Amino acid sequence: MKLTTTIATTTILLLTGFTATAQAENLSHLRQLLSTKNCQQCDLTGSGLVMNDLAGAKLNQANLVGANLSRTNLMGADLRGANLSGASLYGANLTGADLRGANLTGTDLRSAYLTNANVKGIDISSAYLQGAVGIPTTLGSADDFYKWGFAEWQKNEFASAIENYDRAISLKPEFPGAYLARAMAKFRMQDDSGAVKDAQAAERLYFAKSDRQGTQVAQALLAKIKLASQPSDANPNVGNGNMVDLFTGLSSMLLKFF
Repeated sequence: MKLTTTIATTTILLLTGFTATAQAENLSHLRQLLSTKNCQQCDLTGSGLVMNDLAGAKLNQANLVGANLSRTNLMGADLRGANLSGASLYGANLTGADLRGANLTGTDLRSAYLTNANVKGIDISSAYLQGAVGIPTTLGSADDFYKWGFAEWQKNEFASAIENYDRAISLKPEFPGAYLARAMAKFRMQDDSGAVKDAQAAERLYFAKSDRQGTQVAQALLAKIKLASQPSDANPNVGNGNMVDLFTGLSSMLLKFF
């Protein structure tokens, strides 16, 4: 009897779950959005909108919780006050979009384009922004840009890493860690002179802060960059393979330091 009751209960729960899933997407609102690009205050919970062209769409106050907007064109879209909690905007084009007051709790904005987006009054502390392009400086702190830059550096995306370090330094000019990390990225981009200048700046700032460990790491990086910059015939003990090993070892030390 208990087994029969358990099976019946399980069946009801499963059917209820399937019904809830089927109803998660409001098809009339979805059709309205796709046909008119005007769906203010619509319920688009869980909607699948991957790779759609929604440029200029009016979605202010819309409920887009859990919606999949990956690689969707939302250039210039009005998303004021929209609930994008848990939504995927991976690789989406949000250039010039109005995101004022939007809820970005747990929103996936990785590799999204945010150039000239209006982000006033939004909290991105729990959003995922790794690899996002054109993040407005008002959206993050110097520490945020440093963190995003280091994530790019770890993926060997050195140009993107440098862009984030640039933002961090513009917000916090006396940020030795950002100079040190940017020096590493510039070195990997074969910009030896730029790497030297940044390593020197990091050394100077760490010394001014009486940070002995930071000063030593900056000095070690500076020495390796200068050594690598020498012609191979001027220093026969430093071949390309040896320099790769030396810099790999230094990188490991820096990773622990960060």
